[in-house]
Amino acid sequence: MPKWLPGILARVRKLVALGHVRFTHKANEELKALSLNQEDGLEIIVGLAAKDFAARLTSEATGEWMYVFKPSLGFAFVYVKLVLRGSCIVVSFHEEHDHE
Repeated sequence: MPKWLPGILARVRKLVALGHVRFTHKANEELKALSLNQEDGLEIIVGLAAKDFAARLTSEATGEWMYVFKPSLGFAFVYVKLVLRGSCIVVSFHEEHDHE
């Protein structure tokens, strides 16, 4: 586990608790495709754990870090991509088809 990951997870939980989370239009559409709403998405995000971490990527558009998690929903794994600024921005939230 990367040494910075616990701090990222704590920051995500704090931003959710403060209500500082935005879902992109794309993420909202992906939630709907999973028959989930933003409240469901927030529950999943606040429950992210180190075992769910998949990657840290750099945005080609902004140069910011993007954090990818692949938690299990029981029926499937989902791909959740977050950007952390003054708020948590949910960029992607869809079923993961390539989980191993």
